[in-house]
Amino acid sequence: MNAALRMNVLLGALLLGAAILSHGIAPGVKLADQRPSFSLEAAIPQAFGEWRVDSSIVPLQVDPDTQARLNKIYNQTLSRTYINTQGERVMLSIAYGGDQSDNMGVHKPEVCYAAQGFQVERDEYGELASAYGSLPVKRLLAVNGNRSEPITYWITIGDKISKVGMQQRLAQLRYGLTGTVADAMLFRVSSIDTDLPRAYRLQASFVNGLLASMPAADRGRLIGAPPG
Repeated sequence: MNAALRMNVLLGALLLGAAILSHGIAPGVKLADQRPSFSLEAAIPQAFGEWRVDSSIVPLQVDPDTQARLNKIYNQTLSRTYINTQGERVMLSIAYGGDQSDNMGVHKPEVCYAAQGFQVERDEYGELASAYGSLPVKRLLAVNGNRSEPITYWITIGDKISKVGMQQRLAQLRYGLTGTVADAMLFRVSSIDTDLPRAYRLQASFVNGLLASMPAADRGRLIGAPPG
């Protein structure tokens, strides 16, 4: 049995054990109610460094059924397109959900894009280097006709950024075992480009510029509290 398979088996066993232990526990306290109020619109600057909001671009709209589902999951959403001094654009989408119980989990971009008719042709884990640590991300490539959209995203559960998948689920279960319902932040950036390495570099540069421009408390809501 190779290392990756052993890790998957171990994580699966942990998930099963945690689910059994938590069966009789009904989380009744929302972490969101214990944290300071947070406004995405106010916290995310409209201009920073070489970037500013491009008000001429209308963000891609989802269909009504998908939007209705998103409204049930998220308390706040923010969608903007930014442009830099070289004319390059990055689309930013952030969603905050105060209830990460089993029936209210975050709506992953892989699912959202597929529902909009895109083919997700690349789906892999990665790391985004930042001044605040290495951020575990997922990188996708969504294609619809001539539109090629590389995507970088991550999910923060409570006060810690989690690798999407089992680690994310374990983070939710850890909160559940204490009788607490975790909140979550989904952060996504994308751009229109057929050159994937260039697109992901641009997105990383955008993310680093944004994080550096934010107060520590607001930045922590996006990427979790720093270690130690």
